[in-house]
Amino acid sequence: MSSLHDIAEDYLRMRRALGYKLNISGWHLEKFVSYLEQIGATTVTIENAVAWATSAGTDPSYWAQRLSIARQFARHLQTIDPTCEVPPAQLLPYRAPRAIPYLYEPEEIAALMDAAGELEPPLLAANYQTLIGLLAVSGMRLGEAIHLDRGDVDVRHRLLRVIDSKFGKSREIVLHDTTMHALSEYGRLRDRRFPQPRCEAFLVSLRGTRLNMNAVHDMFARLVQVAGLKPRSPRCRPRPHDLRHAFAVRTLLEWYRDGVDVQARLPLLSTYMGHVNPASTFYYLTAAPELLQLVANRLDSNMELSLIHISEPTRQAETS
Repeated sequence: MSSLHDIAEDYLRMRRALGYKLNISGWHLEKFVSYLEQIGATTVTIENAVAWATSAGTDPSYWAQRLSIARQFARHLQTIDPTCEVPPAQLLPYRAPRAIPYLYEPEEIAALMDAAGELEPPLLAANYQTLIGLLAVSGMRLGEAIHLDRGDVDVRHRLLRVIDSKFGKSREIVLHDTTMHALSEYGRLRDRRFPQPRCEAFLVSLRGTRLNMNAVHDMFARLVQVAGLKPRSPRCRPRPHDLRHAFAVRTLLEWYRDGVDVQARLPLLSTYMGHVNPASTFYYLTAAPELLQLVANRLDSNMELSLIHISEPTRQAETS
């Protein structure tokens, strides 16, 4: 039989061909297979899977995530190796509580961008002002913004091309003229700093390479402190991803205030944000009390209209 490394590579190749990216899971799986070979194991057992899953960190949710990765691989391995053991699904039962979105107020976004503007050198400041502003006005995922290439920014047609994003989906995002102007200004500053590009990335680090996700999260945490933003609860803390939540909620709020047919427009917002279906977008309704109140008011109005339509034939019958 092939080595575990060969089997793991075939497994990852097959799943990626089905549209799964498996960037983090693939990295963990490589570590798991290396661990198995290090201890002299030729297959997966429940014992060695649990031992590996719990060998790093102290967070039960992290252990459960690692065991899930090992379990998925074991299910594949068992089809070619009957001696392989598949860990039970609930062997390390733990689900981390879902974070509560931090819905940024406009002045909080402005404070973050002001804090970013104080960074040195100028390219570092421009990186984070551009990134925060882009996330706030487009609702993009952080990873999508980081993975933008120069050719994905179409100034002429005022749009961004997001290629092969989550679930393998691609889309175009139309932006306002002011946003495109800001992106163009950033591009000119970047090109003056790196007249000979080291990579195709639109947003680049001080070394001219693509921005690193972990570094962005670390810098964002610093900017949150400088801007004076405080957690609203232990589960509601400012994160870059919450700019996406804030964009969705703000859009829905404006639609409800304008009295438009939100149900009819929701598929448009879902497509714009790269969601699989409108149900994924509708999740954002739970995040804002004001939005829920507007929905409730709309439902009350519709109910009143329905009652009027129902009672009209009754009144007509009584007077006839």
